[in-house]
Amino acid sequence: MNDGPVWRHALCFLAMACGVDCASAGPPPLQALIDAAPVGAVLRPPAGRYAGPAVIGKSLTLDGGGRVILDGGGRGTVLSVRAGHVGVRGLRLTNSGDSHDGVDAGLLIEADHARVEGNTLDHVLFGIHLKQANHARVRGNTIRGRPAELNLRGDGIRLWNSRFNRIEGNFLDGIRDLTIANSVENLFSRNAIVNGRYGMQLVFSPRNRIEDNLVSHTTTGIAVLYSDQITLRGNRVEHARDVAGAGLAFKGSGEALVAGNTLLHCTVGIQTDAPPNPEAPHRFIGNRLAHNVTGMYFYGEKGGHVVRGNQFLNNLLQVGVSGATSARDNDWHGNYWDDYRGFDRDGDGIGDTPHTVHYYADRIWMETPQARFFRDSPVLELLDFLERLAPFSAPDLILSDPRPLWRPGGRRGNRWRRPGANTRRKRHE
Repeated sequence: MNDGPVWRHALCFLAMACGVDCASAGPPPLQALIDAAPVGAVLRPPAGRYAGPAVIGKSLTLDGGGRVILDGGGRGTVLSVRAGHVGVRGLRLTNSGDSHDGVDAGLLIEADHARVEGNTLDHVLFGIHLKQANHARVRGNTIRGRPAELNLRGDGIRLWNSRFNRIEGNFLDGIRDLTIANSVENLFSRNAIVNGRYGMQLVFSPRNRIEDNLVSHTTTGIAVLYSDQITLRGNRVEHARDVAGAGLAFKGSGEALVAGNTLLHCTVGIQTDAPPNPEAPHRFIGNRLAHNVTGMYFYGEKGGHVVRGNQFLNNLLQVGVSGATSARDNDWHGNYWDDYRGFDRDGDGIGDTPHTVHYYADRIWMETPQARFFRDSPVLELLDFLERLAPFSAPDLILSDPRPLWRPGGRRGNRWRRPGANTRRKRHE
């Protein structure tokens, strides 16, 4: 469909057939065009602003071409998809309702095989809501929440009881969370999430993959709650500086693969408890934990995690534990520690002596979480220095890495590679 007065008149005719007066109702309703389009059509409305809410109840593609605005008028969800094989692209969806109970959103998907690409959603409570929707592709959308107190905002993207979806290349700014609830086997890749509460929150959602995403300036980066077999690979989480926040946080979950991620300038880089099943530990492989207050923090610790090939760089405390426990029962092997004080006399890239981490004055704030706020204050730094210089009692051993890396890149001739990378050596000419 093309722009022009003919289509404006046709649209008004369709609206009047539905009992709407074009002269007094403001923007024309988009629903009339949707209803008139045949199944399987590509509907391209003329450029302009249209009134919502609207519902797509048949298989078609709604293409706004970047020039169509659908305004929900502050009532309910702006656009709802209730049929399979629907495409929504190039639209601006704005001005949803404000009901958290009703999950008022910019876009609601309640059917399978949807394609949601290149849309802009703003001034909406929730952004894109997938509700019992499978095999959808949500790609290249921009979602901005409405100004409100952080906890009163809605989720930028929300999945409930949905599976086999691909959420790729979206930009979320100023929303509350990206929430995955009771949803399994989805992929979240190359998304950017900034200025929110949780970057991503998984609840009872096993076997999801989260790869190559950016999460920045949130209270907590990615939280995995009661969700097993999660893969977190190649993500960058930075500036999660809430007093109780973490870059990656695990609770009641097991058998996660956490590989090749960067955790930068967070209160805690990685925080985890013991897995419910001791035979399903987490694997922390090849991650970079830098400039955090605490690199890794363990609570309810029972051991069993695999911690190998990671880099611990310029953290105020490399590893912390809760209470009187230690982290010795985890598998520490081949990590790089920037505070290692040993040597590499044989030049094999492995320290000649184990690297150890002990309790000192840090125990003050480990046992009193409220003191974490003061962890990088001059007073606690001075206490820490004095305790290390002349300890009043023998410090407790937290962990020992028997084969610490001598350089961040790994062993010479056997450099650490991200899991899945091509490990074939190049032929030297």
